[in-house]
Amino acid sequence: AAFFGAVARGNPVVDSFEGELRRVLGDLRRLRGAGEAKPPQHDRHRHGANTLFNIWIKYKPRLPEWYYNERLVKVGDTLAQIKEYKLAVLQCYGRYLQQFVSGNLDDVMEDVHCFKSTFFPNGFRDKNAMLTFRALQARSVCIYQMVCSSDRNLQNQESLQTCLNVLTSLRLIMQVALPQENLCWFIYNGTIHIYTICRHLMMMGQSAKVLEYLLWASVCMESSIPLLSVHYLTWRATLYTAVSQCYFDCQAGIHGEIFARRGLIKIDELKQLENDSSREYTETQKIFREATLKMAVMIFKRSVYESRKKLKSSRHESKANPRKAVNPSWPRNPTEQLLVEMFDCAAAQFLAILEALSDSSRNLLPPHPPVPDEIKICTVISELFSAGLEILSGNSFKKENTFVITAGEEGISGDAAVKFVKLAFSYEEWDVFDSALELVVIFLQAQDDPRWKKAEIELKLLTLMQPLVFPEKFGRSFSVSNDNSKEASTLQGSEKTQTTSSECCSESLKHEDPFHDLMILATTMLSCVSTSEQDVHPDKELIVDVVMCLWQKCKTDLQQIQTSGSDCLEYIHKHKAYQCVHIIWIINEIIEKSRIGIADTNVMFVEIILCLSAILENVADS
Repeated sequence: AAFFGAVARGNPVVDSFEGELRRVLGDLRRLRGAGEAKPPQHDRHRHGANTLFNIWIKYKPRLPEWYYNERLVKVGDTLAQIKEYKLAVLQCYGRYLQQFVSGNLDDVMEDVHCFKSTFFPNGFRDKNAMLTFRALQARSVCIYQMVCSSDRNLQNQESLQTCLNVLTSLRLIMQVALPQENLCWFIYNGTIHIYTICRHLMMMGQSAKVLEYLLWASVCMESSIPLLSVHYLTWRATLYTAVSQCYFDCQAGIHGEIFARRGLIKIDELKQLENDSSREYTETQKIFREATLKMAVMIFKRSVYESRKKLKSSRHESKANPRKAVNPSWPRNPTEQLLVEMFDCAAAQFLAILEALSDSSRNLLPPHPPVPDEIKICTVISELFSAGLEILSGNSFKKENTFVITAGEEGISGDAAVKFVKLAFSYEEWDVFDSALELVVIFLQAQDDPRWKKAEIELKLLTLMQPLVFPEKFGRSFSVSNDNSKEASTLQGSEKTQTTSSECCSESLKHEDPFHDLMILATTMLSCVSTSEQDVHPDKELIVDVVMCLWQKCKTDLQQIQTSGSDCLEYIHKHKAYQCVHIIWIINEIIEKSRIGIADTNVMFVEIILCLSAILENVADS
């Protein structure tokens, strides 16, 4: 009692210690909220870090060891919550773990026996074991967050390797903790951290390197008895889906389907146990239904193509036209027949279509049709788009940002609808793109949430790029608003221009300004990134794609202007290249305002800036 009384409220040392901690954490929280762009704030941040360092040194000999250690870890958790990851690692988690090893902590993470003997010399029943597990896991997560803060796109090889090292550390920590049933919550949190990091790396094209870690996370969920309950089934199915997706990304679709079928077996085993216990709840049935749906979608992702390949047919399969279906009632073709057989609601069918069309190796830009090496595959893709458009035309959209549709609900999520439109653009399914765009834009324009405004802006940019990336097929009419610096240019005609004579079309194009569509796109993008509402800015990837498109279209003319030297102004006047120079100026403004030149080490950005500088110098000398 006297021992605990030594740290009770009213103890002057404890009160002083806690008061100083509150003040420094409050200062750091306010600084984080205000941002750290100005030098005076950097100084204040450094002062806060030094103050925290001095607090630990000052009070360590004056407080009980157990209390001091608990506060180290808890303050680290607080710092991590306010995104002070480096401080949390150096001043809290690292300081706590230094009592076990004075050298490089990462050296101890290479061998499980060395790891156990170093951090748990008294076994896992020791009173400090739980705290040590917390510090080890939190330190790893903070290191990953530090990488994200400095190199989100993992463009440096060192950043990627650090992320892989963090995954290895998390796996080792969980391996040691797994036999301890009372640490099931720790295992659960560990699977969440592994999944989060792996999904990030998958988006960066590193699926082959993270597959083993996602497999490990799945096995952990199956190996911990408390985590085998229905309560955790939704998360377990999410991990199964990520593993299958990894296999598909690695061009090993057969293994992705096999793992999804394995997941179905595991889900069915748990369902049998629930039935045996005679506990049937509506919520439980819903959980099983959603988990089964996730697995079925991954199975459909491969089956829809493989089933068509196996059909013995020598006849040529024509490309489906979604606007002129011969049979208006479902199922109209083998793809829709499989959808009906595997999924019992439109929402689930739409999700399966999105997954079947999604391909990690395919970027939004430049758009391109599937490789025509397999006629049947091209036909399946067209049938998938046709089915998706049919579902989209007959369903209302939901505002919830749900990737997996809740079982039994017919509504399609707004995010799923937007993704479908983008996929149609990527595959050059222009009829589907135009039709789906009309439906989705009506929904987006009726919403007030910034994320829907962002989606509307991104679709508008794709529409403006359509005649630029595929000029042979599309002719569009645009007009620029009077104030391009504030308002986006508006698209006047969204429907494909119908002409009965190719000669007439060619003649009209001769008189059109070649930079007209480029100027519309450039001024629209500039207005999008100039707004102070950061949450409505287009994704960085789309901004880069637009800049690249503009640059490639103007590059040749700009280089000729650049090489004209002292005759620069004469050349610009003679060839009427004013708009070309204006566009590169706008491109430079886009790069600066969106800060993509800082976030991405792209040679193209350097080339653009150097080209503009050279032209301006030539103009000055002319």
